[in-house]
Amino acid sequence: MLLALLKQMQGDRMGYQVDRYTHSLQSATRAERDGADEETIVCALLHDIGDILAPDNHSEVAAAILRPYVSERNYWIIRYHGLFQGYYCFQKINKDRNARDRYKEHLHYRACIDFCHKWDQCSFDPNYDTLPLENFEPMLKRVFQHPQNIFD
Repeated sequence: MLLALLKQMQGDRMGYQVDRYTHSLQSATRAERDGADEETIVCALLHDIGDILAPDNHSEVAAAILRPYVSERNYWIIRYHGLFQGYYCFQKINKDRNARDRYKEHLHYRACIDFCHKWDQCSFDPNYDTLPLENFEPMLKRVFQHPQNIFD
């Protein structure tokens, strides 16, 4: 099901230079090349899958889907990455680009900033040497093999 959601993001570029599917692959590729752990790479791959179901709160939807399988840190990053991405674009739509700062004291604040800066906001490059989905499929199977947070 998750791969089906990811593949549904192929095609429409929504004004970007690449479609959301390629954006997701680029985010995961950057995370892998940066030495991120496997769970974080999978989260980078799937961070926008909520777009298909609920574009207005895609971060929360993606986080809810991933929550049983990922750490509290990665859950929090995915849940808030949409707000943190606003740092790069909110000023264009008359929103506060520093809205993320309300979470400045949170344990995972810096990790979410890093996720967005290093892997999300820069992954719209049509010329980037992006790894194919097949590269990430074994990681997906391992991460989703056993729920780890089923009683939260």
